[in-house]
Amino acid sequence: MKRMNDPTMARLMEELWRSDPRAPAALPYAVVDGARDGRIYPRVRDHHLTHACLFSGQLAPELVQAAPYLVPLARAASTRELLELGWGASWGILAASNVGLEELRRHFRTMLRVEDEAGKRYLFRFYDPRVLRGYLPTCTPSELRAFFGPIDRFLVESDDPTRLLSYSIRGTLLHTAMVDLASA
Repeated sequence: MKRMNDPTMARLMEELWRSDPRAPAALPYAVVDGARDGRIYPRVRDHHLTHACLFSGQLAPELVQAAPYLVPLARAASTRELLELGWGASWGILAASNVGLEELRRHFRTMLRVEDEAGKRYLFRFYDPRVLRGYLPTCTPSELRAFFGPIDRFLVESDDPTRLLSYSIRGTLLHTAMVDLASA
């Protein structure tokens, strides 16, 4: 993927910190998928970014590299570098929430496993934007409430990385907004 240009990155950063003036400002987080790109976890670790693995327990070194991580984002060069590294490559999703890292980690951990009709359990890779884009529109109102939990909105790249999809709940329904990152 080619590098995101400065105006497009500036628009993405602006959207990350946009908030509803009637509500407390939600903090932006990323859920990054080390399995999508081997450079993700070293970037998080080597830049000393605060992070929490969504998997629990002692992990094998290979799994440490490939696990999903929750990373609180700051208005800093490290956030810009992380976004530049993975944007357009389905490396993860963004979320805005008013809760802290550990509470948000607990919430995301509840979504890691799903069961099919026969009771077989699978890893649910909701942190892949392609999966989230397909999943959210199929949810019932109660599924949306459970999935969103303490999250105000999810932000994901669309099929076209110059466009951002913003998902939120309005009333009981999913609200989807498309943001053109290439426009000024």
